[in-house]
Amino acid sequence: MAAGTLRGQTPGMAEFDVVVLGAGPVGENVADYAHQGGLSAVVVESELVGGECSYWACIPSKALLRPVHAVAAATRVDGARQAVTGQPDAAGALARRDWFIGDYDDAGQVNWLEGAGLALVRGHGRLAGERRVLVDTDDGEVELRARHAVAVCTGSAASLPPIPGLAQARPWTSREVTGMRKVPRRLVVIGGGVVACEMATAVKGLGAEQVTMLVRGDRLLERLEQFAGELVADGLRARGVDIRFGVSATGASRDDGDDAPVRLDLDAGGTLEADQVLVATGRRPRTADIGLESVGLRPGDSLSTDDGLAVRGVAGDWLFAAGDVTGRVLLTHQGKYQGRMLGDRLAAQARGEQPDLSRWGRHTPTADDAAVPQVIFTDPEVAAVGLTQQQADQRGLRTRMVTYDLGHVSGASLQADGYTGTASMLVDLDRDVLVGVTFAGQDVAELLHAATIAVVGEVPIPRLWHAVPAYPTMSEIWLRLLEEWRNG
Repeated sequence: MAAGTLRGQTPGMAEFDVVVLGAGPVGENVADYAHQGGLSAVVVESELVGGECSYWACIPSKALLRPVHAVAAATRVDGARQAVTGQPDAAGALARRDWFIGDYDDAGQVNWLEGAGLALVRGHGRLAGERRVLVDTDDGEVELRARHAVAVCTGSAASLPPIPGLAQARPWTSREVTGMRKVPRRLVVIGGGVVACEMATAVKGLGAEQVTMLVRGDRLLERLEQFAGELVADGLRARGVDIRFGVSATGASRDDGDDAPVRLDLDAGGTLEADQVLVATGRRPRTADIGLESVGLRPGDSLSTDDGLAVRGVAGDWLFAAGDVTGRVLLTHQGKYQGRMLGDRLAAQARGEQPDLSRWGRHTPTADDAAVPQVIFTDPEVAAVGLTQQQADQRGLRTRMVTYDLGHVSGASLQADGYTGTASMLVDLDRDVLVGVTFAGQDVAELLHAATIAVVGEVPIPRLWHAVPAYPTMSEIWLRLLEEWRNG
């Protein structure tokens, strides 16, 4: 389909039941679920269909990390380590990354979109009043009108801290590091969150001589349980990453030229020089230029939504939002979950049905508050769902946490010689159910969904005793945690 055109429609103006701004995974899910419910839907996208996750975040970053993890895992098993004769091949890893992102060609995603019965307009879309969207395309302006709803799913972008000279020093953000054409010899990472830790792991693992992390706080992954950040820090240091806690950059400079080094002034004194600097200090909603002022909202702000994802401050129950742009949870899978809920809601409303906005109702993304799952693909990995101890305390819950050394589980010791890891579960004492679970260790990502089901299902502790883990797998950690609970 040519840019700025619609199958079966006349360029200039077209009408649909639902207009979606943003063709990332969130917008795709909103449109697809609304269409499955009987509505017509059009998606507006100014970049690549598939969005941030497919080309600049989740998929390329994990493609770069997998060779690093695979080699590390082999070296931890006697009988396999003898076959490992070198480090991960950077050229091979970058080529594999390119395959997964289709060399930044979204033809496959467009084919899926059209095969699902959805229309696409390529161009920059902006709100122009109630149920109206104007799209600047290569062929001129297209006006889209929504019979029922407009859904804003424009996502987020990396933000830069106000460090003098940093923007002019041409820093990398998550987009540039996941799209790197070669591995830098020296990298400085500003930040201690998920992107910072994952990309420090990938770049060092793929052959960088020097990776330095500048972390303003006193630990990594500060939104997770403390032991998780400590284990990740140990893993990074074991690879040779220099982590400097309580240190910030106060200035940056870089000469012209692609190969010119970056120089950072530090508040602790002295300077750092590197081939590249990666800024991983947070994200901002993509709302600065999508016409929010036309509906009485302030450009650049997150879109605050109610429990059913309707945008607050806009009358008429026609403007909705999902994904990063809402500021609820900045995770792709959580945005897709919101998208499914919203698409179903829009279809139900169009049929004249009352949306189910009860807790855990069909159209309420309750998990955003109670059971957010997340995996950090470092070495060791971290997998967590639900509340941390600190979050539970802030909510006034009466809880008890138990922890267990994952390396003492038979399945883990078989997985890797000298396995190092920790697991914890947080129990609500008044309801006798899990409200949070955290695993840190090699290959813990696949343990997470069982924990998610336990938290979402609010499975009572006595019933969990009947969920028998297969032996000898790492899932036996569940039995050990329950024993710790009983014996405590």
